[in-house]
Amino acid sequence: MPANRKAPTKNMMLRLDPELAERLQTVAEAENRSIADVVREAITTLVEQRRGDERFRRLLEDNLARHERALRLLQDDES
Repeated sequence: MPANRKAPTKNMMLRLDPELAERLQTVAEAENRSIADVVREAITTLVEQRRGDERFRRLLEDNLARHERALRLLQDDES
């Protein structure tokens, strides 16, 4: 993708309690940034932390194993 073109984005709705929303707005205003930019940064940081978190990776593996078992059970019923 050319450097001057941005990747497509996905709109999402986020509900925050009023106190957290006010704090978020304060951070954005203090840094002269949009709320969306601050939220994107926070989410990016969280996702990157999780990628390196062994506990989180085990949770993913456990979920995968559960879904694989469920799929096998459903496939067994079809035969």
